[in-house]
Amino acid sequence: MCRNITTLRGLEPSATAEEIEAAARQYVRKISGVQTVTDTTREAFEAAVAEITAISTRLLAELPPRRQPPATVPPLRRPEVRARIAAKAQGQ
Repeated sequence: MCRNITTLRGLEPSATAEEIEAAARQYVRKISGVQTVTDTTREAFEAAVAEITAISTRLLAELPPRRQPPATVPPLRRPEVRARIAAKAQGQ
């Protein structure tokens, strides 16, 4: 896995639910080693993503504002990533 989980705290506009879930999904992939969800891993994987998404959402809401914005833009805000997601959605 070559991508890192990006910092979501301090974004303007604030991190979206989609960005928080994407970071949670990346985290679960990293620590579990599951890159492709199968029938045998789906339930545990998706439950972990849901829990981490909820915890992350609460954490971001409770932390004080950041003094400086994050150094990198989250992948879901990058035009090339959005284009790739849109192309994949059209191909389904």
